[in-house]
Amino acid sequence: MEQMMRNVFLFLGKNKVCTTLAKKYGLRFGAGRFVAGASLESTVNVIRELNEKGLDATIDHLGEFITTKQETKEMVDHCIKAVQTIRRENLNSQLSLKLTSLGLDIDQELALENMRNILREAQKHNVFVTIDMEDEPRCQATLDLFKELRKDFDCVGTVIQAYLYRSLGDIHDLKDYNPNLRLVKGAYKEPKEVAFPKKDDVDSSFKKMIKAHLLNGNYTAVATHDDAIIDYTKQLIKEHDIPHDQFEFQMLYGICVERQLQLAEEGYRMRVYIPYGKDWYGYFMRRLAERPANVTFVLKGVFGK
Repeated sequence: MEQMMRNVFLFLGKNKVCTTLAKKYGLRFGAGRFVAGASLESTVNVIRELNEKGLDATIDHLGEFITTKQETKEMVDHCIKAVQTIRRENLNSQLSLKLTSLGLDIDQELALENMRNILREAQKHNVFVTIDMEDEPRCQATLDLFKELRKDFDCVGTVIQAYLYRSLGDIHDLKDYNPNLRLVKGAYKEPKEVAFPKKDDVDSSFKKMIKAHLLNGNYTAVATHDDAIIDYTKQLIKEHDIPHDQFEFQMLYGICVERQLQLAEEGYRMRVYIPYGKDWYGYFMRRLAERPANVTFVLKGVFGK
């Protein structure tokens, strides 16, 4: 039943009609639990509140199904504004973005040039930018652009997803670029030809990735809500005497809030991934697909007081 619900949410997340309706009717039906708000201005307040609690942040202006160069230009302008706002407001925050929102599906050169424009501003203001990983068909193109950008910019990282068979190989392939990587389990629906179908295999892959990347000496963001993975990471850094400034934990806004605060109180760097914007629907559906129990929170948001 859980897998069936997951498949339904992932299917709905790619439905363009539903996305259009979601933009029209705004952040309701429980999405506000996982999405900070519709505007950058409202998100600034969320970041500041988290910073005051000892939590770092990374913000993501949501945008999917970009189909025109004009839309990519608008996203570039917004990302640059976000970078400038982070610095002006003296926020402890990074920026996350998706290459499809910058034109990856239109023209890879367009996406590359858009990224360069954003990173020039980010480098000037000392703001780190992470390129989110999307579904498997876009994985290689994302890594290729990341390698190209890494030649000129230190302020850029990307994401590796544990459920793909290829991911441990990607960790080794990227080693010489000294990359700052966010490691995740993965949230897209992938065929068994490219991804582990069983949770135990994904967890095993995740642990191997964490170990390999940490022992390579590169900065590692362990993005998970799984206590077993968190405990594994803690034990690993203790066994290998890995300094606390070489890694951090990351979690999603609105999920495991008490655990986030606990990790920060224990002295670990804890970063909260904060999505915002009107184009929230696809992201919201993937959060429900990751953990269908989240539907309970949505129903409380709709019908509860």
